[in-house]
Parts: sequence; C-alpha cells; structure tokens
Amino acid sequence: MIWEAAAALADRTAHRSSRWRDPLARTPRHLFVPRWWEMEEGRWTLREPASDEEWLSAAYRDRSLITRIGPLHADRAKVDDHPTGRPTSSATLPSLLVTMYRHARIDDGATLLDVGTGSGYGTALAAHRLGSHAVTSVDIDGYLVQAARERLDAIGLHPTVETVDATGPLPADAGQVDRIVATVAVRSIPTSWLTVLSPSGRLVTTLAGTSLLVTADKAADGGAVGRVEWERAGFMPARNGEDYPSVPSALLAAAHDQDGEQVTTGPYPVVDVANAWDLDSMLGLTAPGIEHAYHQAGERRIAVMAHADGSWARATATGSERPTVRQGGPRRLWDVLDEIRGYWLQHGELPVRGARVRIMPDGRTRLARGTWHTTL
Repeated sequence: MIWEAAAALADRTAHRSSRWRDPLARTPRHLFVPRWWEMEEGRWTLREPASDEEWLSAAYRDRSLITRIGPLHADRAKVDDHPTGRPTSSATLPSLLVTMYRHARIDDGATLLDVGTGSGYGTALAAHRLGSHAVTSVDIDGYLVQAARERLDAIGLHPTVETVDATGPLPADAGQVDRIVATVAVRSIPTSWLTVLSPSGRLVTTLAGTSLLVTADKAADGGAVGRVEWERAGFMPARNGEDYPSVPSALLAAAHDQDGEQVTTGPYPVVDVANAWDLDSMLGLTAPGIEHAYHQAGERRIAVMAHADGSWARATATGSERPTVRQGGPRRLWDVLDEIRGYWLQHGELPVRGARVRIMPDGRTRLARGTWHTTL
C-alpha cells in the first residue's frame, strides 16, 4: 500500500521521463510527517492519524503539511494544544520541491547544499537522486535536524545534516558545492552561499515576502547572475531563532476601527492583496514587512494593511465601487499599493517577473527589467 501511494504521487508530480520520478516513488513521505497541524475553526489543531489509511491519504497528496507553529513542533505537542502564531516549518508539497530541483539543473555527479532541512523529505529525494555522499542539508532548528537524521537513517540514507543558520557563515568544512537549493526564502542572498558555490555553480531560492523564484549562476567576480523565473513559488522566510519576530497584529486589529489621519477615495476597487500574488510580490519588494487582512460579507469588502513602523491603512467598498481609504502612521501604505496598480494598468504588467538578477559578491541583489530596477 505504501509503495503504491508513493508511486501514485510520483505519477501526479513528475513526468514519466523526469529524473525525479524514481526518487518520488522510492521515498516513504509518511515517515517524515507522523503528525502535523491543520487550521480548524480558526485555530491550529494537531493531526495524529487514527489509521494507516488516514496517514497515507494525507502524506501522499501533493500538498504541504505544516509541522511547526511558532516554537511548537507537532512531534512534541499534546492533543489539546492549540498554538498561536505563524507556521515555522513544514513538509513542502512534492511538486514544488521538484520545481525547485528542476530549476537547479542538477546533473549526475553534482553536489548539493539543501538549505532548509525541515521534515527531511526533500533531502531524502535529493539523496535518492544523487547519493547521500553528494548532499548536505542545513537547518537552524536542532530538533528538526535530529529528527530528519533519524528518519533518513531509517530508510538507509545518510546525507550530511547539520544545525546551521544558513543566512550566516557555513561550516568551514562545507567545501564547495555545485548547486544550492533553498526551501526557505531570503531577502537578499547570503554571502556564505556565494562563498561555497563552485565556479560553475547555480543557486535557486525565493525572495522573502514574495512569490518570486530566483535562479542564478556563479559569476567570475564571486557574485552571480540570473533571472526571476516566470513560475511562482512561496516558502516561509528564513528565521534566525526559535520563532519569527512579532508582527504588528495588534495594529492590524486596531486598524479595523480607527478613523485615520487621512481619509480619501481610492481610484481602484478593494483587492485581497495577499492572494494577488504578483501584486503582493511587487509590494513586498517596494515596502517589505506589511501584514494584510481581508474580509468580505456579501458585497461589502474590507482590506487592511499594517506595518511594524506604525503605518496602517483600511479600504472599504461595496462590490467594485471606489473605496473609502483611511490611513495613519508615518507612511501611506494604500497609496504605495495604488502606485503599483497604476503602473500595472499603464504598462500592462508588473516588471518583476522575468527581471534580470545581479547578485553582488557582498550579497546585495539587484533586479532590473526595462527602466525599472530595485536593489535588495
């Protein structure tokens, strides 16, 4: 039953000629996610399968399974725990892992640095594909690393798995690698990645706060050059501790009722920014760190934005009418959003997808397309 489920997942996830089809069919994903979190009635609830059928049904779907909320891992939780906060680790949906590996153009005999061990499932796919000796995986979470090691060992795979903050210095014995694939998102490329990337190396990552997938090849000056791919991909941002810094949830909640320092009529209908991927990505580059909330009751639509600097905005409208926009704090967040929407209407698209990427040796990352450019 297990191998039939894994083979069915491989059929759904990879083309029959893909070199990732066999690793998908050979890797028992359920062993890497014995328990997970699901949102139920507005709160996180532990899922511990009551039967093998339930376990296999969940594990061999092409979906992400959330394994950690804030600092609480599902493995260590009690049935009546209902943690609050943001997801901090997951078993990534297999098709997205394959997408990342495909963009890395991994050749036979290549060595790989897997940034973001998580459940260890993606590490297992890579070790099946390349051999354990060719794969190094790192994660900031010591428990995740230990659990992944044990689960990898249990299926006969023994890649190097280490507890490391991959946004900082990597272990001195890491050597050089041919490919880096990150299943955590970063704002700019860590210099340590450039240091360990071989002269003919290639890296694949996503930019934090966006759905932008970046591929880049090592350059002669020690940096890298590449592009923003047209495909979308989203990962949790890399963290530097047990949890992410606090977000302006109190301000976001308060913004639902405040009168505002400025009240205007917006030129465009209310939009659910967080689910408008291209718009959200452009805003994430222009004004990173904004939190969003969106509510719709019948034709009544409300969108709220807040930032840790104290800025907030609330747009309210019926249907597609022009909204009433209330804003406060040091910046006018909805105005920033409307400028991006105006660019979109004027040019027919946003410039970021397909943009050229130039990563400097110090990690600064420049995106450019046509006359538009930004440096992270």
